[in-house]
Amino acid sequence: MAAHDDIKIDPGLADLYKDLHRHPELGFQEHRTAGIVGERLDGLGFDVTTGVGRTGVVATLRNGPGPTALLRADMDALPVREETGLDYASTVTATDEHGKTVSVDHACGHDLHTTCLLGAAEALATARDRWSGTLLLAFQPAEELGVGAQAMVDDGLYERFPRPDVVLGQHVAPLPAGKIAGHAGASYAGSDSLRVRLVGKGAHGSMPEASVDPVVMAAETVLRLQTIVSREIPSTATGVLTVGSIHAGDAANVIPGEAELQLNIRSYDTGVRQRILDAVERIVRGVAVTSGAPQEPTITEIERFPVVVNDAAALGRTLEAFAAWLGPDAILDPGAGAGSEDVGILATAAGAPLSYWLLGGTDPALFSTGDMSDPALLSVPSNHSPYYAPVLEPTLTLGVTALATAVRTWLPAA
Repeated sequence: MAAHDDIKIDPGLADLYKDLHRHPELGFQEHRTAGIVGERLDGLGFDVTTGVGRTGVVATLRNGPGPTALLRADMDALPVREETGLDYASTVTATDEHGKTVSVDHACGHDLHTTCLLGAAEALATARDRWSGTLLLAFQPAEELGVGAQAMVDDGLYERFPRPDVVLGQHVAPLPAGKIAGHAGASYAGSDSLRVRLVGKGAHGSMPEASVDPVVMAAETVLRLQTIVSREIPSTATGVLTVGSIHAGDAANVIPGEAELQLNIRSYDTGVRQRILDAVERIVRGVAVTSGAPQEPTITEIERFPVVVNDAAALGRTLEAFAAWLGPDAILDPGAGAGSEDVGILATAAGAPLSYWLLGGTDPALFSTGDMSDPALLSVPSNHSPYYAPVLEPTLTLGVTALATAVRTWLPAA
């Protein structure tokens, strides 16, 4: 019997998904979600530990001899106001880590990830004759903040629980439902977000000669930063630098005392990353010096995601099982994506191979070719959009089946 055969799916999962979607929680605030996860897993016979990495949940199910497989799902939502119009849309607000009241939405699909892993856990727990080994589930907090996986590792994930032989996971994406995509090697970019504070000297808007204008400093800095990728990174390398936020002053006739930039860097190579970071520091400090700034600028890290590297053999083994289930035409190679993830930390810390794939979650009727050249990929709502929400079916059923199939592939019956 194939690894995907005879996987039973709880019909109540759709209601669970809608409930989680209506009640999103920001990173390290996933108390309600973690409570639901822990209660359901405890009822299935898992050994459950809550509060791992602050709000994470770890569950273990030992089922005879064999290797250990870790399945990961992230639980946190985004500070986004939902505009999907769904009858189960979120209207939740919360206080973020900066003390600001924000709308909250599962605009990245982590509610689906959580539901699918709970569904797979039930399917595996009720069919233990179909696999053998140890199942380790990690329901991770704060992926969107880039710190949740490391928080679980730092809280003794692999000292308190079995060390896995493979790390498995999936992420819903704006691909046609029914398709699964995976790329071997560097699959998701490393990301560095930085805050730059430029200190000038304030003055009246009518007396610029009495100032050191941080607005002009900021403008020059932004323009110079845009030359890093175009003039300092080899044309054969990949790098992206985006200035996503700039703020200075509050009045038209006042030259402010300082300006703040927030920027994001994406890269796949550690050498390229360091070259970009070094260039950012050189440019920021150089602009401050040539402007006569009274204080040195500061550059602080907001968040960092390492490059996600899929082990070629591990991913190939998983995708081969998916191809036997869905057919080879349903398996796509998306290439290396510029999005970022912290799931790789769980594999690196364990010294285990990573097999991480994308789960199509958009209505197939919206696509023409259904492959990576489909023009609809540029127009359908994508993750982090206020209009993004996976089509419930067949996405949910396929997501549960994919996780359970992967486990049965890696933990075959003895």
